Amino acid sequence: MKATGIVRRIDDLGRIVIPKEIRRTLRIREGDPLEIFTDREGKVILKKYSPIGELGTLAGIYADSLSKTLGCTVCITDTDQVIAAAGNGKKELQEMLLSAELAEVFQERKTVLKKSSDAEFVAITKDRSEYSEEIISVILSEGDIAGGVIFLQKNEKKHFGEMEKKFAAGTADLLGRQLS
Repeated sequence: MKATGIVRRIDDLGRIVIPKEIRRTLRIREGDPLEIFTDREGKVILKKYSPIGELGTLAGIYADSLSKTLGCTVCITDTDQVIAAAGNGKKELQEMLLSAELAEVFQERKTVLKKSSDAEFVAITKDRSEYSEEIISVILSEGDIAGGVIFLQKNEKKHFGEMEKKFAAGTADLLGRQLS
């Protein structure tokens, strides 16, 4: 655990302020759920809660099945990182932090298909990988953005269409219902 040198006092209601620098670094925003743990040494540990992370095994199975069926790379994310990835490029995507541009696409709350030649083409992670097409579908749970289902294509001879968009939207809907 990294020491920050920042000390905060607990107020009379048991609240403590997490410093802005730490919230920015960990991408914690107002309203984000946090898990609270204690360890045997008496430390209190706060961890950003990811409902999609709870579905990690199931998300991995979905991603693998879709990748084999559609012949593309599939990622299932929460709002901060890739939770499950399958297909060509799995290792470069697994557990990577998402780009700020992708968070903006999630805010649109719709399924989008983009080609790398489009001005709106979005890098999924901070490390920009070379893909020719992408489909991004937002996972919603009780009206809140929980993450996304993303299909990526490297093969410039293959193209996504309406069927793949429907697969992505259906998978996002199914995962969203699992969280409710």
